[in-house]
Amino acid sequence: MPNPGQVGQREREILTAIIETYISTGEPVGSRTLSRVNKDGLSPATIRNVMADLVDAGFLDQPHTSAGRVPTAQAYRYYVDQISGKAMLSPEDQSLISSTLQDTVDLQQFLERTSHVLSLVSSGVGVAIGKTGPQNALEHVHFSRQSANKVLAVVVTKSGVVHDRMMRVEEDLSQTDLDTAANYINANFRGWTLDRVKADIARRIEQERSEYDRLMQSLKELYKSGALGAAEPPANIFVEGVSNLIGKEEDRERLRDLLKTLEEKERVAGLLSAYLDTRQEAVRVVIGLEEAVPEMRNFVLIGAPARVGGEMRGSLAVIGPTRMDYQHTITAVSYIAQLFDKLLNENA
Repeated sequence: MPNPGQVGQREREILTAIIETYISTGEPVGSRTLSRVNKDGLSPATIRNVMADLVDAGFLDQPHTSAGRVPTAQAYRYYVDQISGKAMLSPEDQSLISSTLQDTVDLQQFLERTSHVLSLVSSGVGVAIGKTGPQNALEHVHFSRQSANKVLAVVVTKSGVVHDRMMRVEEDLSQTDLDTAANYINANFRGWTLDRVKADIARRIEQERSEYDRLMQSLKELYKSGALGAAEPPANIFVEGVSNLIGKEEDRERLRDLLKTLEEKERVAGLLSAYLDTRQEAVRVVIGLEEAVPEMRNFVLIGAPARVGGEMRGSLAVIGPTRMDYQHTITAVSYIAQLFDKLLNENA
């Protein structure tokens, strides 16, 4: 009986043929179908015996009363191991990807186009996520007293984005108090990411005393009111091609839950964060995503980190059903990850 570490050549060829036939047709694969395409001229009876061994080993399953077999998650994992590094992207797809991503002017545009082209070449859901980083670091803040207990907070980031927020504070702060607080933040935190600024202000509020009491009280009021809360932009998350899943998922209720999940972009970002290691270099294939998102049982994530000059700037992936063209999608994700570094360095 074969196992993942001991699959003979005959079993491997028949298992590969079953997987690729099922990916192509979506129909359970029978021994007669395989015998017609088997290059060694094996009889249906011989193929049935091999298929029985593959069922016992956990590589194949028999849906309902069908005479055919379908690959299990274990079979897909074995198949991916066999094909990794062997496929090449077609010239047509290379041209489509390159023309779509060429002339991008910044990271956000590149991510948006990446999610689009991934959905096109994979017929799955294309996902591209940009990491919040130094481009969202603090340049300066300004606080303006509008009326009693009302303050306008203006936060400018290094990338030139301006966020303003009208706040109600519990203690009525004078304009002098507000200017002192703004000067303190600008002098101590310029260039820091906004999450780090907020964390450190919270720490200093608890620790600083004596001559800073009045300043710290002002900062506490502004901090509690969310002076920097609205300024932290979410990670750039682009998801495209969700409609590609309609028609591939027969369970209507599960499809509805799945589509709802994919619409919640923060959950998609969490999914990539759960499975993609920022230290990895190669494309990763994860078959079965139910540990992170129960609605994604029988779905696959094929993803890679996106780097520019060695710095982690995001991640990109395709999410689709287990019955997907693995060779094609793996090579597309790998190709775009390499272009990510090349094109954004050229346009830097």
